[in-house]
Amino acid sequence: MEQGQGYLERLLKWAAEIGISDSTCCGDSCLGHSLDVSYFPSAGGRGLGAARDLREGELLLKVPKSVLMTKESLLLKDEKLSLSVNDYAHHSLSPTQILAVCLLYEMGKGKISWWHPYLMNLPRSYDILATFGEFEKQALQVDDAIWAAEKATLKAEYEWKEANALMKQLKLKPQLLTFKAWLWASATISSRTLHIPWDAAGCLCPVGDLFNYSAPGEEPSRCESMEHTMHDLVNEDTSGMADVEQLVSDSRRLTDGWFEKDVDAYCFYAKKSYKKGEQVLLSYGTYTNLELLEHYGFLLNENPNDKVYIPLEPEIYSSCTWPKESLFIHQNGKPSFALLSTLRLWATPQNQRRSVGHLVYSGLQLSIQNEMFILRWISKKCTTILKNLSTSFEDDSLLLSAIDKIQNLDAPLELNNVSSTCGDEICAFKANVLQKGERSSMESKERWRLAVEWRLSYKKILVDCISYCDEIVSSLFHQNNSSQK
Repeated sequence: MEQGQGYLERLLKWAAEIGISDSTCCGDSCLGHSLDVSYFPSAGGRGLGAARDLREGELLLKVPKSVLMTKESLLLKDEKLSLSVNDYAHHSLSPTQILAVCLLYEMGKGKISWWHPYLMNLPRSYDILATFGEFEKQALQVDDAIWAAEKATLKAEYEWKEANALMKQLKLKPQLLTFKAWLWASATISSRTLHIPWDAAGCLCPVGDLFNYSAPGEEPSRCESMEHTMHDLVNEDTSGMADVEQLVSDSRRLTDGWFEKDVDAYCFYAKKSYKKGEQVLLSYGTYTNLELLEHYGFLLNENPNDKVYIPLEPEIYSSCTWPKESLFIHQNGKPSFALLSTLRLWATPQNQRRSVGHLVYSGLQLSIQNEMFILRWISKKCTTILKNLSTSFEDDSLLLSAIDKIQNLDAPLELNNVSSTCGDEICAFKANVLQKGERSSMESKERWRLAVEWRLSYKKILVDCISYCDEIVSSLFHQNNSSQK
C-alpha cells in the first residue's frame, strides 16, 4: 500500500512538472487546485475528487499533447521502435495492435522510460472479458454473454499471434512476449485510452485516466423529461412524436473530455456541479453492463443504459421495420417503445395490420385485449428465460454475499444459506483455483464475482419486467371489466 502511495506521489509530481494542470490561474502546471486523488470504496476505488466546489461546465484538467502516450509520441522518442514498426512486414497490424506492442516495449525500458512514473501507476491486472478463464465464462450463464467472452479471448489471442513477429524483432523480454502480457497491454488500451482525431487507437492520458465512470442518462431531469414525453405520446395523441425525436437527437455531450486543437491539449470539463470532497466522474459514452465488462472490466449496480434482449420469432421481426437492436427491455424492466410497437402489430391479424400501422408506430394501444395479450406474452418469455438458467435471482443474491466472505481458500466454506447449485459452484471455484498462486486466485475470485454480479443484474431486469407486465395486465383487466358493467 505504501509503495503504491509512493508511485502515486511521484506520478503527481511528474505530472505537474510536465504541464498537466487543473487550474487556469496558476500558470502552466498546477495540480491540487480543482482535483485531488482520493479513494471511494463504494464507487470505483481510486478516483478524482473535487478539491473545491466545482461548477457545471468548468474546465477541470488540461493535459498537453506532448504528454499523451500515443503511437506517434512513442515512435518519436525511440528510433529503434520507429524503424521496426514502420517496417513493411508489419503494415497489416491495426493501430491498436501497434500501440499494444509500443506499450510493452516502453514497459521493458523500466526506469529509463520517460513515462515511467505513469507506467508504474497502471493496474497490474484487469478484469475485462478477454481475461476470463473458462470457469468465469461459464459463470455468466447467459449464452450471449458467454459467447461475448469467448470471442474477446479468441480475438486477443489472434491479435497477439499476429503481433508476435514485431515483438520478437524488438527483442522484448521473455515475460513481455507472453499472452498474459499481451492481455495486460490490450486491456490497458481497451479500458484507459481516450479518443483522439488523428489515431484510431486513441491515447493514454496520464492523470486524465484516473476519472471513474458515470453513465450518460443518470441525470434525473433528462430521464424524467423523456419519460413524460413518452407517457403523453402513448396515452394521449401523436403530437409528442416530434418531441421524442428531438430528445433522441439532442446534441448534449455523451463524453466530458476531448482534444482541443487550439490549446493543443486534452481538456476535461465538469458534467455537473460538485461539492468539495465529492467524486468527479467522467462519461465515456453509453454502455450496457456487458459492454462495460467487455471493454473496461467493471459494471454498474444501477446502469440506466443496461438492457436485455429476449428471443423473438422470425415472423415478429418480419412484421415491423424497427431495427433489431431497438427491441429490448430497459434496465427498469419496461419493454422498449419499439418492442411494444412491434408486438402490438404482430398480435394483430395480418389482414388488419395495414389499417392500424400508423397507430402502432405512433405508440398507441390498439385495444385492451391486444395489450393484455402482448404483455402476458412478454411476461411468459421472461419467465421461461429465468427458468432455463441454472440459478435463480434469489440464489445469486445469496451467492454474492458468500463470495465476499471467501478470504482464505484454505478455510472451511460457509454454504449454509446458499442453494445446493450455488454450493456446488463455490466448490467448483475452489477446485478451479487450487493450482494457482494466491494473487491469481484472488483475481479469479474477482472475475467470478463480476460474472455473478452481471447475471444477477440481467435476471433483475427480467424479474422487474415480469412484475411490470403483470401489474399492467391486472390494471387493464379491471379496467375492461368496469367498462363492461
